[in-house]
Amino acid sequence: MRRLAFMMAAVLAAGAASAQEAVIRIEAKRGAAQAAQAAAKWRESFDDVVTFPLTGGWIAIALGPQERSQAEARLAGLKAANRVPGDSFVAEPAAGIALSPVAADAVATPSPVPEDGGPLTGASQDAARPAATTSEGEAATPDRTPMPEAGSYLRLESLRGDAESRAALSKWRETFPEAGLMALPGGWRTITLGPLPAEAAAEWLAAFKASGDVPRDAFLSQASDLGEVIEPGADPDLPASAGAQEMPPVDEIQRALRWAGRYDGAVDGQWGPDTRKAVAREVAEGRLSPDPGTAMRRLIERRDAWRRTMGLTTLTDEQTGLSVSAPMDKLAFERAERALSIYGPRQDSGVALILFSQPGGQQELLDLSGLVTALGWVPHPTRMIEPGHILLKGANMAQSAMAEGWVRDGRAEGFVLIWPAGDQENQARVAAELSDSFARVAPAKNDGRDPFAVSP
Repeated sequence: MRRLAFMMAAVLAAGAASAQEAVIRIEAKRGAAQAAQAAAKWRESFDDVVTFPLTGGWIAIALGPQERSQAEARLAGLKAANRVPGDSFVAEPAAGIALSPVAADAVATPSPVPEDGGPLTGASQDAARPAATTSEGEAATPDRTPMPEAGSYLRLESLRGDAESRAALSKWRETFPEAGLMALPGGWRTITLGPLPAEAAAEWLAAFKASGDVPRDAFLSQASDLGEVIEPGADPDLPASAGAQEMPPVDEIQRALRWAGRYDGAVDGQWGPDTRKAVAREVAEGRLSPDPGTAMRRLIERRDAWRRTMGLTTLTDEQTGLSVSAPMDKLAFERAERALSIYGPRQDSGVALILFSQPGGQQELLDLSGLVTALGWVPHPTRMIEPGHILLKGANMAQSAMAEGWVRDGRAEGFVLIWPAGDQENQARVAAELSDSFARVAPAKNDGRDPFAVSP
């Protein structure tokens, strides 16, 4: 009887294959036993459940076959009635793929157990999987659905539904342009980043968790655990580390992070939460190495190279007694007036630097900031005023400028940096270098002069 039933099923399958048009894909399972169980469950609700092989050991469960227009209309009704998953879709199996109808009394086929009771071997696993055949009895040609390349993948998020998963993919690509979308069993979709070698994948997963770019429950999967590629991604350029390197001194790290725009805190040599967050952000966005020590050393090297390009050297100003790291290739000393030393552009560089220092406290600092604004050195400024500190930033069509001042040891002192418009990145970086290096190295020679009698 079982042999007769098997022969009848084969005849029905052959007939279905010759007449197949379109089917409604409702689920996919990896392995014959899992597919048989799921198909039997669906057969309780629908009379025309069929299965057919996909690549990678997956088996599709579908309804049909029927003309495509009929399948699409039927699918719309089934979705509206919530009788099939929301990500079900109409598909046309590849030519030569046999559809196997699921009988009303179908039950899950148990996996064969070896006589010795041991684990299934590759051969016994193959025996457990029904062979896909064409209507002529030949081996079926696999469908053309692309499968993921071998390697490790970062699993970023999993969702049900095609529209929801594609919307999530678009959002993820704002952070990871290389992200892709792949199928999972049961109608699920997963957003992935890969493929990567296993070691690199593990290192970058940890790095992206530290930076907050991926959720704490993100994890790794191998290509064999994933289904067909729905929306292909690109191979990410994420190199594995060459081993952990010792972290440089914290103050050097903070200066480099300020230069890169990752950190706006004090250069205090303290390994605080803001510094840690900035390091994690640089690792994640710089993508030079997942090892923080390596990434920080390379960032410091980049800053040093930029400093050489900008001609940054130590300026010791005798009039104010101040010392800063300044782009002296672009500056030439002009004059000292009252509490100020003024350095103008060298060879039409468009760069200017004013150092100011006088005895006093918060009021004198505010007076000096008013002078800076009145003379137009910082046009249309925005102001940040705190006890013992001021910061002014402004720009017009010709220049971008910044002034910063402090009350230190009974003196109000600071600098103004004027930079050509259109080069805000270098202006901000030079300003950070000035701020970080600003120091008093000698008594001021211009004390006692009236700082408000400055010629414009």
